[in-house]
Amino acid sequence: MIEPLSRATREPALRYLARSPYLNVFLSHVLMHDPAPPAQRSIAVALKRDAVMGVAYWGRQIALAAEPSAIPAFAEYGRTRRGERMIVGARETVSAYWNAVRDWHAPPRLVRDRQLVMVIDRAHLRPYEHRVAVRPAGIGDWRAVADGSAEMVRQELEYDPRRGSPEFGAGIRAMIERKLWWIGSVDGRPCFFCNIGPWCDRTMQLQGIWTPPAMRGRGLATASLAAICDRLLDVSPTLSLYVNDFNAAAIALYRRVGFEHAGDFQTLLF
Repeated sequence: MIEPLSRATREPALRYLARSPYLNVFLSHVLMHDPAPPAQRSIAVALKRDAVMGVAYWGRQIALAAEPSAIPAFAEYGRTRRGERMIVGARETVSAYWNAVRDWHAPPRLVRDRQLVMVIDRAHLRPYEHRVAVRPAGIGDWRAVADGSAEMVRQELEYDPRRGSPEFGAGIRAMIERKLWWIGSVDGRPCFFCNIGPWCDRTMQLQGIWTPPAMRGRGLATASLAAICDRLLDVSPTLSLYVNDFNAAAIALYRRVGFEHAGDFQTLLF
């Protein structure tokens, strides 16, 4: 049985998500830190005799966390909540959901079959060179941040978010004002960008990781990311991220800093 999130199911849903905090950080973040009614109304919970068997967010993206037995019910529920641009979650969960809806759903334009979820804590952060200045981005950095972010999206997801989307720049500025974007710079030149995405009690997810092409091959990304992790691990017990399994250079970067593989995502884009 699928029900909208309620006061009665909120805490059981959070406990369910906490079983896999790195895979479920987005869903946990919405429940814990986004009290806006539209966000809360977008959460659905799968129940079996009052036990939570899954949690899902239905918006521009579908984010899934579910036991195999809950997939058919979520798939049927999905018929009434159309228009998503993305489906994301644990690899086996998304694969099972897609198999349940593919007969009536429009096909994805892009499939990221396996994305490594990687995690670091203070004990695993490796020593690094203190050669890069890192700081939260300021509003004067917004254009450089937006251009780097857009280029990353263009390469990763094969579309330019700046085209026909005036909200993109506004969203970047809003995140900068909330101190969610970080910059690494050397000799006054930006050499690395990343942002804080969703977070929960156990982890903070890093996103938007980007090194300008002209600054690559000099060890600056390793020094920047390690220094940013050093700062953020003062406020979160772990940091996590996810990366396409074919992105060998990025995986090597994360391993140099000390990130370790903790699970797999799958993403379908429409």
